Amino acid sequence: MNDKILEDTNDPGLPTTIVSHIPGFDGSSFGDRGSRSKLGGWKGLSRHALRWGIETHGIAPTSEEERTDTRMWQMFTVWFSAILNLTGMSTGALGPIFFSLDFRECIIVLVVADIICCLVPAYFVVFGPKLGTRTMVQSRFSFGYYGAMLISTLNVFSQIGWLIINSIVGGQVLAAVSTKLDDTTGIVIIVLISFVLSFCGYKTLHWYETYIWLPSVVLFIALLGVGGNQLVAQIPILISSTPAAAAGMLIAYGTTAGASDLTWCSFAADYGIYHESKTPTWKIFSWAYAGIFTSAFIGHIIGAAFASAAPAIPSWETGLGDGEDFGRFLVAILEPIGNFGKFLVVLGALTVTAPCAITMYSFGVSLMSISPMFAKVPRYIYSLICTAIVIPIAIVGATHFFTAFEDVLNLIGYWATSYASIVLCEHFLFRKNDFTRYSVVDWNTPSNLPLGVAAILAFLCSFAVIVPSMNQPWYTGPIANAGTGDIGLITGFVASGMLYMVFRAVEVKFSARRRNG
Repeated sequence: MNDKILEDTNDPGLPTTIVSHIPGFDGSSFGDRGSRSKLGGWKGLSRHALRWGIETHGIAPTSEEERTDTRMWQMFTVWFSAILNLTGMSTGALGPIFFSLDFRECIIVLVVADIICCLVPAYFVVFGPKLGTRTMVQSRFSFGYYGAMLISTLNVFSQIGWLIINSIVGGQVLAAVSTKLDDTTGIVIIVLISFVLSFCGYKTLHWYETYIWLPSVVLFIALLGVGGNQLVAQIPILISSTPAAAAGMLIAYGTTAGASDLTWCSFAADYGIYHESKTPTWKIFSWAYAGIFTSAFIGHIIGAAFASAAPAIPSWETGLGDGEDFGRFLVAILEPIGNFGKFLVVLGALTVTAPCAITMYSFGVSLMSISPMFAKVPRYIYSLICTAIVIPIAIVGATHFFTAFEDVLNLIGYWATSYASIVLCEHFLFRKNDFTRYSVVDWNTPSNLPLGVAAILAFLCSFAVIVPSMNQPWYTGPIANAGTGDIGLITGFVASGMLYMVFRAVEVKFSARRRNG
């Protein structure tokens, strides 16, 4: 094995391992020149990792020559698999369980929320092939080198939150089909499988996401096949007997469902950095949007349908209980087909590893983006650290699942919405939707990047509107209290974009940084 070590010309402080027999894998995450002797252990470890086919590429952008993968359909499969699972079904179920909506109201809300909100992460996917940058690195072209550290930090905590939620869903479902497993064991199984996948890296994740959607499709078809007649019989009766929901509840459910879509934008570009850069933007966007919207809408609608009908069907209502154990609910629905139903539920639980694995992977690259000190540690080591963090917290959080789920979705959604608005405003207004206006070679040169003052000010000031618009169990703002419901995502997106346009125009006028700033 003759691994060749070359210096990365894009990053004067980080050496890159170029491995000819593993295209696209490099060691851009290891140390600076002055500390090579101290970090020799990392290099040695990574040589062994490369021999096993583990990705060692860090956060340095891939060159245009490295972006040669023409399989753009993977922009569909990676997101279709990650979103079409039991977590998406749980999101849909929040409408009847948490917001007391009937199925008709859920459909109306989900059509609007999913169609609109899936547009944002789908466009963020485009940055991967076009620029070759990780999502948090791309953030530096609007937030600046130091401002992007704040966004990366928020993203790290958000990914921990998502991992906890997803692992609880999978763990509870596994426990529900076996008397030998409890929630704790189920959570450990889900997290460990996700760890192995994320540890191996980019190629392994794409391979896995190409096929893991199949069990989810089979499970959803089985659920509709077994419970479809009862849905058809009970839902119209329940709709006619349920009083109309307040507008605030409809909006709150819409923003919660929208948050589950929007939060993917904070790592959407991570899974296209080796895909062909010359592919037209519309084609990349179309593949991504099809994957994100189709999977989100299907999962949300099915979850809302079964949760709406549960009160009228005793076995389903018993399985759903207080709404804190989704696994028992699925087992109750598929009880008529016995052990085969339990087998399908197990397969469905294991598909939760699809979002967990990519989230754990992006946890590592987001953490590396916070500080050069963190970038010295190989990405795959962070998968191990993430595993150690998630397991104990998920075990504790499993006892109050739906309450924690709704809280986490909205809290992540608040900051992610403002962040997305700023990045899109930068791209479409100040860079004229032209990817050649990004000097990617300057990704790690603070003086050639925007100051980031405009983005940080717009981001922080947007919370002056978000907070009064919040409606959470622990706080209700005056705007939300007036009857609007939780509109924090909407006000945050609009406010941050408008503020950024003003602040950024001033920043550009007075900044001496012309290349990227």
